[in-house]
Amino acid sequence: GLDVPTVAHTMIGLHRLDNIQKCVEQVLRDGVPGDFIETGVWRGGACILMRALLKAHGVEDRNVWLADSFAGVPVTSEDSHPLDQAMEFHNLNWVLSCSEEQVRQNVARYGLLDDQVKFLPGMFADTLPNAPIDQLAVLRLDGDLYESTMDALVNLYPKVSVGGFVIVDDYLIPACKQAVHDYRNEHGIDEPIETVDVTGVYWRRAH
Repeated sequence: GLDVPTVAHTMIGLHRLDNIQKCVEQVLRDGVPGDFIETGVWRGGACILMRALLKAHGVEDRNVWLADSFAGVPVTSEDSHPLDQAMEFHNLNWVLSCSEEQVRQNVARYGLLDDQVKFLPGMFADTLPNAPIDQLAVLRLDGDLYESTMDALVNLYPKVSVGGFVIVDDYLIPACKQAVHDYRNEHGIDEPIETVDVTGVYWRRAH
């Protein structure tokens, strides 16, 4: 979970994959309503796991949403958040970029590309405000940047059901961590942040 593999469908490592399974299976056991979404999917591995878990448990009334630019990290400008400007992650788009068609092929390789897999292609600021999602049981943030993380929280956290989980893949990155704390502080979110591994964290919505 600390490198960028050349062919694997995810770079998040076993601990964060286990965390996804734990959260998904917990909301299924508890009957927490809502779909699953990852904002920032790269090659699709985490979403493939979520869809596989729905299939393994025979769940046919929940969707897995894949939100991504499918063109890499947005290029920053002088109007971007200072922490995002400092990172210049867009310079890594040669490895961070993965097309929607490639992700679809990856999902299809596992026999999981069906009507329960929904794609939201485009920048989060454009796609998430009007995303046709009523409720979420698992919200997984993997957008790296302050603005990407904040866009996801502002537009999707209100849709997270009580008992649902919020997973933050990039908490180690200062820009992402700042966005998480700014949002939590503004909205009085006080659920404890639990550690997944050296970079990932999560919390369960209590109210």
